[in-house]
Amino acid sequence: MKIKLFDSELKVMELLWEHGELSAKEIAEKTAEQIGWSKTTTYTVLKKCIEKGAIERIEPNFLCRALISRREAQEFETEELINKMYGGAADGLIASLLSNRVLSKEEIAHLKHLVNELK
Repeated sequence: MKIKLFDSELKVMELLWEHGELSAKEIAEKTAEQIGWSKTTTYTVLKKCIEKGAIERIEPNFLCRALISRREAQEFETEELINKMYGGAADGLIASLLSNRVLSKEEIAHLKHLVNELK
């Protein structure tokens, strides 16, 4: 499922990915504690996520469950980044990432393994 999530929506999704099912009240408590959101702000973001199909609302008690996985969201965001910033060329993203940091031997070995699996 391909759903564009904004930063505020990702904050709510992160809570669900970390904790599984949470009530809207629990999400509001956690967002108030962690980022200072009001209950109204949290409920507005939840409503948007439900409308997009990213979150399922279960009665009673407005229990919320993520309908997309963290991995699905990562894959969508990565694809968006590649298309937007690198003209659809994944190698451009990889080259940019690799040119800006020093990799350990383990990271290099892992990357080689991943590339070999693509063959």
